[in-house]
Amino acid sequence: MTDVAVAAAAARAAAEALVGLRDGGLTGRALGDAGDAAAQRAVTRVLADRRPDDVVFSEEAPDDRRRLAADRVWIVDPLDGTREYGDPERADWAVHVALWSAGDLTAAAVALPALEEVLMTDPPPAVPPAEGRRLRVAVSRTRPPAQAGPAAAALDAELVPLGSAGYKVTAVVRGEVDAYVHDGGMYQWDSAAPVAVARAAGLTAVRLDGSPLRYNEPDPWLPDLLVCRPELADRLLAAVREGSRPPG
Repeated sequence: MTDVAVAAAAARAAAEALVGLRDGGLTGRALGDAGDAAAQRAVTRVLADRRPDDVVFSEEAPDDRRRLAADRVWIVDPLDGTREYGDPERADWAVHVALWSAGDLTAAAVALPALEEVLMTDPPPAVPPAEGRRLRVAVSRTRPPAQAGPAAAALDAELVPLGSAGYKVTAVVRGEVDAYVHDGGMYQWDSAAPVAVARAAGLTAVRLDGSPLRYNEPDPWLPDLLVCRPELADRLLAAVREGSRPPG
């Protein structure tokens, strides 16, 4: 199997486990906890079978520091959006499986189980055009960033609150929104797989200062993120930069 096929198989295995649990009667926090554990087992099983020599860096496991010297590291969020997953009315949660190799993300899959979709780096998704509607910017539904206002104003765009970070990135890929602005911090596993898919689809994915996103870093924290249609990147970055300046 290719690395992309392995990523997709792991994401699908977790998606199947999560959907089965969601239909089993649990709700809320209990469902979220069970989902985290079941999805971790599903992903780990596939990776152990198909890529037993690789290191796995997952939200749901202790940080294996061998990753810092490894050539191949799988960066995994078995259930991104546990809160949304625990709400049977919501679809904005995801499964992330990405491979970091030789300094960059090289293969990834993101499952959107509630939508029965899996997005991969190969073949890359085709981003639908935004013609005929007002531009839209995805933001956190619980912690909208301060930079969202200036970004939306720069595009005369509508703010769209959505759930998990992975879903917000894939919402740009799927054409549901045109950009995702985040400045509240997240972990590397929250964005690695969706960022890889977004890049493969031709989208811009950078830090809010325009610098590259770096993964498999010693500190798993990633302070901020912008994913958008490439033709919007300069305006968004300029608006965020201007909005960050202190008054006076």
